[in-house]
Amino acid sequence: MQEFHCKTRILSGAGALGWLEKGMYQSLLMVTDPYFMENGWAERIAGMVTAEKRVFFHHIKPDPTVELAAEGTALMRQAKPDLLIALGGGSAMDTAKAMRYFAREKELFVAIPTTSGSGSEVTDFSILTHSGVKYPMIDPKMQPDVAILARELVENLPPSLIADGGFDVLSHALESIAATNATPMTRALAGSAFGVAFSKLGASFRGDQTAREQVHLASTMAGLAFTQSGLGVCHALAHSLGGQFHLPHGRLNAILLPEVVACNGAHAGAAYAEVAKMAGMGATTEMQALRNLRNGLIRLRKELRLPATLREAGISAATLGQHKSDIVAAALKDPCMDTNPVKCDAAIVQRILEAVSGRG
Repeated sequence: MQEFHCKTRILSGAGALGWLEKGMYQSLLMVTDPYFMENGWAERIAGMVTAEKRVFFHHIKPDPTVELAAEGTALMRQAKPDLLIALGGGSAMDTAKAMRYFAREKELFVAIPTTSGSGSEVTDFSILTHSGVKYPMIDPKMQPDVAILARELVENLPPSLIADGGFDVLSHALESIAATNATPMTRALAGSAFGVAFSKLGASFRGDQTAREQVHLASTMAGLAFTQSGLGVCHALAHSLGGQFHLPHGRLNAILLPEVVACNGAHAGAAYAEVAKMAGMGATTEMQALRNLRNGLIRLRKELRLPATLREAGISAATLGQHKSDIVAAALKDPCMDTNPVKCDAAIVQRILEAVSGRG
């Protein structure tokens, strides 16, 4: 039996933020980061809500820790909100999800993404870091009730965030397409998301606002797909590398994804060929399509000025070697590995790491 379920109400287009003005609440708790407190967006959005009390948890940093989530959970139990808003990128949403899970409150949960990449506004994933290891938590209780895709929040994103987030969208889509739990529904969403992101990322990177809005929606579509189908070795390795070296998640995906496509090609060639065709990279044979897909990702990575290897990203071969065993072990334990189309052992993971190391 196959199942597709999404409880999240998705609001997009002009005036989407205006939905917040419709409800009346006793207590609002907003989870965000210092940037949105400083630029006024957090106060502005909170001001749209009719609530007797407004509380802000604004200490969010990249790679949120278990300790940070525990601090937020304590505040949430104290505030007892009937509306929880996560405003920010994946880190803010991951923290808010964990807070909701551990506090076991029954508030309305609204996610407002300010980057285009994680898809966390519609997923049941939360990634927390502890002692240099990223731990994916997966539970339907963490899925937001409402996602608001506000164009105005991504209009002024710097190109580097567009690039990092964009490759997160591409990796979500490609891993979802090939995942062992993929269904026709998830493949349709993932394929469309990949096609939009692949064709529009360059323009978004250069500041095209229409393209930027399209990629923002594609990020949510990819999130809808992978939360149902699962992911794979690209994300497992990106989590383990990110826990060790604290590089942006999407940047690690950009380094890994072409090699992961090559690794999985023998088992997922038909799925990859289909998505390559949808993205305008079709070929007469499956092998040609696979090659076109991999080369297309490499060209786009270069266009977006992303590093091609871990060495270019600032991780030397010697440093990588010191941590390799821990990185491999963490990747193999990552839940994303369970749905990779190829059964990965330590040797396969090490080969991928060697291919992206930039050694020599």
